[in-house]
Amino acid sequence: MRPTLFSRPRALAAALAFAAFASAGTGAFAQPQHAIAMHGEPKLAAGFEHFPFVNPQAPQDGALVYGVAGDFDNLNPVIVQGAATTARGIFFDPEFGNLVFEPLMFRSPDEPFTLYGLVAESVETDEERTFVEFQLNPAARFSDGRPVRPEDVIFTTEMMKRPGIVRPHYTAWLSRVDRIEKVGEHGVRFTFGDAADRELPLLLAGLPVLPEHDHDPETFGRSTLRPLVGSGPYLIDRVEPGSRVVYRRNPDYWGRDLPVKQGLDNYAQITVEYFRDVNAMFEGFKGGLFHIYQERNPTQWLTAYDFPAVERGDVIKETFETGRPANVTAFFFNTRRPVFADRNVRRAIASLYDFEWANANLHRGAYTRTAGFFDNSELSSVGRPASAAEREFLAQFPAAVEPEAMEGKLTPPVSDGSGGDRMILRAALTQLQEAGYSIQGGTLADADGRPLRFEILVQTSEQQRTAQAFARTLSRIGIVADIRLVDDSQYQQRRMAFDYDMILSQLTGTLSPGAEQVNRWGSASRDSQGSFNFAGAADPAIDAALDRIVRARSQEDFEDAVRSYDRILISGAYVVPLYHIAEQWLARWRFIQHPDTTPLTGYYLPAFWREPQ
Repeated sequence: MRPTLFSRPRALAAALAFAAFASAGTGAFAQPQHAIAMHGEPKLAAGFEHFPFVNPQAPQDGALVYGVAGDFDNLNPVIVQGAATTARGIFFDPEFGNLVFEPLMFRSPDEPFTLYGLVAESVETDEERTFVEFQLNPAARFSDGRPVRPEDVIFTTEMMKRPGIVRPHYTAWLSRVDRIEKVGEHGVRFTFGDAADRELPLLLAGLPVLPEHDHDPETFGRSTLRPLVGSGPYLIDRVEPGSRVVYRRNPDYWGRDLPVKQGLDNYAQITVEYFRDVNAMFEGFKGGLFHIYQERNPTQWLTAYDFPAVERGDVIKETFETGRPANVTAFFFNTRRPVFADRNVRRAIASLYDFEWANANLHRGAYTRTAGFFDNSELSSVGRPASAAEREFLAQFPAAVEPEAMEGKLTPPVSDGSGGDRMILRAALTQLQEAGYSIQGGTLADADGRPLRFEILVQTSEQQRTAQAFARTLSRIGIVADIRLVDDSQYQQRRMAFDYDMILSQLTGTLSPGAEQVNRWGSASRDSQGSFNFAGAADPAIDAALDRIVRARSQEDFEDAVRSYDRILISGAYVVPLYHIAEQWLARWRFIQHPDTTPLTGYYLPAFWREPQ
């Protein structure tokens, strides 16, 4: 069965047009509602039967096996300890869904930022969004049969207020809440302080609910392999540390008849199988050890699918379009290190990545060069001069945005593809000399004789090849880049502790940037261990732009705010932007099927199912 592919520009334009139209109204409510949107109104009215991207008649049986590279040593999805090695699928898994813990409300992958009732059957807020109140579904139950109570929501939030124990974004959200109280038999009301913004009700709607009776506050922050009591459609059936987790459908799952659950969670059993690296994982897929392969390697996509199962038609390759901005794959400068403190030094180094050579020689020309942080979407500033509203805002920070970025023209240089374009090398060397470096004995060094030398931390052989190509070009002007390949566990530990000079990593694209961006680029996350602020950014201009994003009232204001933010990040030269693919690639064994319609953000694995045997 082939998917109905959205035209990416058409889908996004439709979504934005709808949001802009809806935002012409108040977009506010003072009585309980079935859903809440960041801008405008929810796409689906109250009383809808199911989402448009599911098959409500999908078979509800069979076993699915997912494959991932790495290992795991923790089953608690909200704590800092073991955050990078938490078992996949427990909660807030962007690919596998929420198998064990349900959030208060369900986020639709078919809209930029809208949540529909789940554990909370309704939501209420005011026009200024100074509070949010959730009424819990009286039918909601944990997997041990106990009801989900307002007291459990309050317990969860109390645990999440503990800095250093719980992942920092939860603590940051709740720091803006003045008061949490039970309202009636099933209600929980959050009253906000002055630091709150319009996004906060939606962030809180995405919180899980942890059972108070299943957790000891004294040991809550410790990683655990004990199967936890959740409220979701699956139970943790078997745990083999570092190797696999087996989830079994809860026959007494309370939410199976809800509109937001029709056509989802379609397997009797889900296994997440772990492999030592991506090469072993691909071989496992070829051998049928797991059933869906999310391909991200263009060379592999073009050349490696000639094995017998593909030739027989047992494995099917598919391409999906998505309206989500491209993921940002990049070398991240760790600006906490003195060697990368100077923005001009970073920009000169970044200019030396020869995308044209790498794309032709390593990736068979499959990639598009990444220029900004919202490429492939209407939110990108690249190719767009700043609007009057943007210029007015950015005038407060005259040093934050380069003139070329203000005009949408600050993009990576295009090389001749030789791996050593002399014009680019000469320009970078001149810029580094202006920053105080000079060639000393064949090595670029500062005035004190310290060489311009740093380490690039990578975790796969593919990343290693990309880093080696970059290092070769850097060496042409005397820069020494040492490459350190480490296993997944060490990589995650060093990444969480910011123990690197430069790291090759990725940030997922989103149509609704907001509070999660603080965890990536905000000053508050710079020294917060476990955050995704890989670059160590701490800039008042970034913080102000983030505040403007989450306070935007209309779609136009939101787009202006995001583009301003994009210009600031591009100007800051925090990364060496690499490449992206504008579409999604997926291979599946033939007995795994999916709906005809693909949501706005791309294929949605929880809506897939297995053919009856």
